[in-house]
Amino acid sequence: MSINRSSGPTPEETMNAFFDLPAPAKLNLFLHILGRRSDGYHLLQSVFVLIDWCDTLHIERTTDGRIQRKDLGWALPVDDLTVRAARVLQSATGCTLGATITVNKRIPAQAGMGGGSSDAATCLLALNRLWDLNLSLKQLIALGLPLGADIPFFLRGTNAWVEGVGEKIQPIHVPRQRFVVVKPTQGIPTKDVFLHPELKRDTGHAIIEDFAVDPFGFGCNDLQPIAERLCPSVREVTLWLRKYGLNGRMTGSGSAVFAPVALAGCVGDPPQGWSMRVCSSLDSHPLTGWASSDD
Repeated sequence: MSINRSSGPTPEETMNAFFDLPAPAKLNLFLHILGRRSDGYHLLQSVFVLIDWCDTLHIERTTDGRIQRKDLGWALPVDDLTVRAARVLQSATGCTLGATITVNKRIPAQAGMGGGSSDAATCLLALNRLWDLNLSLKQLIALGLPLGADIPFFLRGTNAWVEGVGEKIQPIHVPRQRFVVVKPTQGIPTKDVFLHPELKRDTGHAIIEDFAVDPFGFGCNDLQPIAERLCPSVREVTLWLRKYGLNGRMTGSGSAVFAPVALAGCVGDPPQGWSMRVCSSLDSHPLTGWASSDD
């Protein structure tokens, strides 16, 4: 089995398993809500950027057809996105093999950083190889999108201008940048933000040329005002960052807040219970090239 040794952490490989598979988080540099479809899905515009805050997966092929998951970090739901992704792939292809999926969870949950979707994308890429399915990237994306709107982005593996409900993905160059990312103790369920009756849903259409003038200051996150009502800690984080001269912005549906920084030691220790890292953006996903781009 040949592996595209792309930049970033390199997984270890055996005949029946992959170890140390990276699943990077993302940040939304901006997030605008343009409208809402009749089926309830929201139409958005955003720029997604990969960062080096990663979960790690170990995936072993089994012959009994069962999908099992083990947790090295905090406990995940029994039927989490990795398990669901594996089952969808198994069902769609008629594969009779199984897998044991071990997740070392580092990306905070309910943070707007896409950790669960990233885990699922890494799982799909790895099982496509371990089970010798040879599905194309397009085929994997078709399976992943119904599970989570962010999964196609992680499968494609490039920083991107994203539209529609998350399925329209255009690769875009984003200058390399460091960010301080702070997640308060409280998280926010995504559906609570998107279903709020006072959410702004009529932002005008943006163009890439305007974003390119000021990539780290362009636009806003339309979800942030509602998120701050549901989780006052989001506002507390932005005020705390402001003490250090940083303009924080929430990513996704929150509750994590980020700000571009020049130096790693630009802020002090966060309040107890908050998670904080200084992260670097990635030019591409470490597993880019693991599925064929052919239809």
